[in-house]
Amino acid sequence: MNARSGRTVRRPALGAGELFVRLRPHLRALDRFVRAQLDCFEPEIRAPVAYCVDVSGKRLRPSLVFLSGWRGAGRVAPPLVRAAAIVEMVHLATLVHDDIMDGAELRRSLPTAARRYGSDAAVLTGDALLAHAVHLSAQFPSSEVCRVVAAATRRVCAGEVAQTLRRGDTSITLADYRRIVDLKTAELFQLSCRLGSSLAGFEAAFVTAAAAFGRHLGIAYQIYDDLADFFGEEKQVGKTLGTDLAGGKLTLPLLMLLPKLPGAERARLLAEIRTGRKPAVGRRRAQMTELGVFGDVVGYIQDELVAANANLRPWRRLAAAGLLARLGELLRDQLDGLQHGASD
Repeated sequence: MNARSGRTVRRPALGAGELFVRLRPHLRALDRFVRAQLDCFEPEIRAPVAYCVDVSGKRLRPSLVFLSGWRGAGRVAPPLVRAAAIVEMVHLATLVHDDIMDGAELRRSLPTAARRYGSDAAVLTGDALLAHAVHLSAQFPSSEVCRVVAAATRRVCAGEVAQTLRRGDTSITLADYRRIVDLKTAELFQLSCRLGSSLAGFEAAFVTAAAAFGRHLGIAYQIYDDLADFFGEEKQVGKTLGTDLAGGKLTLPLLMLLPKLPGAERARLLAEIRTGRKPAVGRRRAQMTELGVFGDVVGYIQDELVAANANLRPWRRLAAAGLLARLGELLRDQLDGLQHGASD
């Protein structure tokens, strides 16, 4: 089936429940490790740091660390636990900063750190999380881990800065959008897979393949997130929706919608993006459905998932490769749910 058909393809795969049952000992070890790290923070900031940890969500990036370094269900390797904590702390910091810039009220169905503690305290808490992630990476015997973590963190921040500087910019192209997504989201996905597979001792060629898988998966997840900002349900997604258009972010759904609108309506949407005033999110959602934009964007997600799995195909003999591919299936399930909601 054509990946741009707008329909997901059901494939036999390990169920999400069973996959996370396998990960349960690893994620529990991660929780214990992260909780123990709270004592490393100064008493004055432990409460906001702990709050950020409590609303951390599905732990997708740590799961990528564990699955890319999978050597057997019974083995919870301490280096992977530390690496998973590092990527989770970097991710938490970016969420705190994102919510401030987006003016978001909810994260995981709870008030954001900015709403709970104020924007000034929240941004500094995010900075402290980033600093501690680099501190943890410096504790590995080799400086390589610290090097790749620091470089990835810099690239994530660069992506956030690039997106912030281009809020309200209607000249953004598809290439511009992809560059921002590659930096702000896909970079941390590839880092997770790179750290897991490398620390587990896999050969360099598989480390490269796993990292490439992670990068494509990260792009797919960000596109999905951008689509969910219009078509998701706040109760299910657990965060404030409709912030992209209100914040002047020209994401892929809007990039696909603009050329399909008649002149006057296109001008109105461009004005919404430039000013952020009175964004007609419901109207844009209806137009995306009517003009086939939803299906177009789904096609891009499907393409990224196909490209992600292509990197793993030569490594089918490895359990790690199979489990990574199955984790990618979770996004297909989420996409199915979004499509059902859009058709209601």
